[in-house]
Amino acid sequence: MRILGALAVLASAAALASSSLTASAQTTGGDVGAQALPANYSWESSGQLISPKPDSSHPIVSVKDPTVVRYNNEWLVYMTTANTSGNWSLAFTRFSDWSQAASAPLTFLDRNANIGNRYAAAPQLFYFAPQNLWYLVYQTGPPSYSTSTDPTNPNSWSAPRNFISSTPPIVQQNSNGFWLDFYNICDSTMCYLFAGDDNGHVYRSETTVGEFPNNFRNTQIVLQDSKYNLFEGGAVYKLDNTNTYLLIWESIGSDGVRYYRSYTANGLTGQWQPQKTTQNAPFAGPANVSFPGGRWSADISHGELIRSGVDQTMNLDTSNLRMLYQGRNPNSGGEYSQLPYRLGLLTLTGGSTC
Repeated sequence: MRILGALAVLASAAALASSSLTASAQTTGGDVGAQALPANYSWESSGQLISPKPDSSHPIVSVKDPTVVRYNNEWLVYMTTANTSGNWSLAFTRFSDWSQAASAPLTFLDRNANIGNRYAAAPQLFYFAPQNLWYLVYQTGPPSYSTSTDPTNPNSWSAPRNFISSTPPIVQQNSNGFWLDFYNICDSTMCYLFAGDDNGHVYRSETTVGEFPNNFRNTQIVLQDSKYNLFEGGAVYKLDNTNTYLLIWESIGSDGVRYYRSYTANGLTGQWQPQKTTQNAPFAGPANVSFPGGRWSADISHGELIRSGVDQTMNLDTSNLRMLYQGRNPNSGGEYSQLPYRLGLLTLTGGSTC
């Protein structure tokens, strides 16, 4: 999710998408530590589950960048919205079963007096167990967060505070002016804030569990490639309560279509090893997603895998992989904020080990 409007991303995508991995993404050991993951993925997509529900004061045209948890027998989904003026904000919905998603109402977070009518986008929701507190991470320009004791009440979130008050020099030196799509994950001692820059870099900042959410520091590049191979919309997960981690990152293919690459590492400070990193054999993309109800999207864009819990460890059950993602009509076009994104659900239907 960009901080500003449209980028001219398609013109040179074909040339850049085929570039090779740089040194920080090279591997000699293949998908080390990824025993629980299939070597090749096959997904099935639902139809459009969550769509814009505009009202007189919210002429929204898209819903994007979902974050989702299962809590008290309900699905809680926070998301980005864009309106006809190109303004970005946040919305919330809740429902018990995915069959109810389409009819569930949207609540707009600009009605929360603490957040108000401001730029906000790309949320991440999790429960920080050491503080018995819920966090909503999002971008207001800088990486920001709000807290609540009740994630089902969108009016309960506190006013945003910044994790980091200014853009670190390493980001200023390597990005194209963007620092975006922040994603937090913690192990037993440290918390890490990952981010992208729409320029082929994955950044990681760190603080201790005891200091969280304060004193994020030591921002560094932990993965890099061409601009469109590592673009935006990233997330990091723990696999099956092990010390193996999965990083997924949104890429732009040679035809301008969005898809996801995947990388694995032993530990959150381990080197990220490519797992599925090509457009023809991606983690998730048009090449390996089927649409039983009819293909409504070419993009498999900014989404979140459904975690097995709700806390800061971001644990996945690899035997039950699903992903809530944004897609759009393949024939749609125009200014980025006006693209008609909707939310759908991927379910892993098969995967080979060779």
